[in-house]
Amino acid sequence: MTGVRGPAATGLGKQLRAAQARVVVPFEDNRHLNRLLGEYDGHLALLEERLGIEAQAHGNVVTLTGPTAACETARDVLEKLYARIRQGEDIGPGDVDGLLRHVGDDAAPVDGLAQIRTRRRVVTARSPMQSAYVQALQHVDLVFGVGPAGTGKTYLAVAYAAQCLERGQVDRIVLSRPAVEAGERLGFLPGDMREKVDPYLRPLYDALYDVLPQAKVERDLDTGVIEIAPLAFMRGRTLAHSFVILDEAQNTTSMQMKMFLTRIGEGSKMVVTGDPSQIDLPPGQRSGLEEAVGLLTGVRGIEAIRFTSADVVRRDLVARIVDAYDNAG
Repeated sequence: MTGVRGPAATGLGKQLRAAQARVVVPFEDNRHLNRLLGEYDGHLALLEERLGIEAQAHGNVVTLTGPTAACETARDVLEKLYARIRQGEDIGPGDVDGLLRHVGDDAAPVDGLAQIRTRRRVVTARSPMQSAYVQALQHVDLVFGVGPAGTGKTYLAVAYAAQCLERGQVDRIVLSRPAVEAGERLGFLPGDMREKVDPYLRPLYDALYDVLPQAKVERDLDTGVIEIAPLAFMRGRTLAHSFVILDEAQNTTSMQMKMFLTRIGEGSKMVVTGDPSQIDLPPGQRSGLEEAVGLLTGVRGIEAIRFTSADVVRRDLVARIVDAYDNAG
């Protein structure tokens, strides 16, 4: 065995050494390096973990050591992130992870991913499916975003609504959500209508504050430019020149969904988001979201974007949780 293992191991070792590379990636503006590398060089650590390489920063260069293909992938990711930072974007681990999961996918290149620009930030789609979602928001007036938590369907809808408001493409933003989670009813919650609804709409508020200045959000809420409209109170209205978002739509009934969709008026856009795996309706009650997507897919002026666990951008652990529940079902 010794005589066989020696020559084979020597040959394999030469192949492995030959496949290793040392790639030096320079960046001309040191001011952007801290954001590129991440807190405590966390973005480099993520590249090392995911690609099996070593990444070290010295001055204005990053040196990558490891398999040639992996180093080239890391270079590609770093250069794309650097370009985004120079455009004014904030970069986080999710951006690194999103590029890593889709780089090299010939059917869905990461170059040219759609962007949303607001006064406060530039938001770049982190996956080809997110990019398709943003493009759908641009091209049609009614978009369904369907899929698991963490795929960015609500955040991107709010960001795009903010962009439309700032550009004068709509006069107001209307946020709505059914309040059926955990069996609670609005009437049993303390406070006025906004205080009753606020806990249900917190993810929408968080997204607004992330893409718009806080003072503007508060002012627009006070003046009605940004309106909180509980789903139960939408009946009988016609929403013109508005960007309307219905979140958690898996918890609508068939009649509620039909009522909501027919509120869309002249010059308005509407986005309906939801996760069919998290329906809180009573047993035997069919989700209005599932029915609407089935009925309206293919209708002119309407697009349905279906996200999967592969599109989760919150973090890898969320994707693994989604997969585990899907497999159990």
